[in-house]
Amino acid sequence: MKNELTSIISRKESEVLFVGVGNVLRSDDGAGVYIVSKIETGGRFAKLLVEASIENYISKINKLDPDVLIIADCIDFNRKPGFSGLVPIKQIEEFNISSHNISLRRVADHLKMEVHVIGVQPADLRVGENLTPPVRESSDAIITMLNDIIKSTTE
Repeated sequence: MKNELTSIISRKESEVLFVGVGNVLRSDDGAGVYIVSKIETGGRFAKLLVEASIENYISKINKLDPDVLIIADCIDFNRKPGFSGLVPIKQIEEFNISSHNISLRRVADHLKMEVHVIGVQPADLRVGENLTPPVRESSDAIITMLNDIIKSTTE
């Protein structure tokens, strides 16, 4: 995933918007929001926390007009909790776990930019405000990786 993300966000002229999606009151479903909240942005990198209502932000995202949109969310890969991956938006319906009113794939149909999704396999989606240990560990690794990539492209 690191090489793919580096390739995507290291394009010198590209404006990149990270969007955190998920319900922070449903344990691991809040992983996307947690990840994006910890990313260090500035310059050509921006972030937006939309939680469970990404459909309400379609217009705002289009107005921000980034070249690349990277969505972080909880995705059921049918793998071990904490597994993470970069998923092309065209494959997003294959991996469905959604607290959203509309699928990310359908949202992307209304966006003008290149869209990628960083997903983390949940362990627990019950009511609760904390990520489970495997999801937090994976999320922290993603945060470190993204911050390292961003820092290396801005130096």
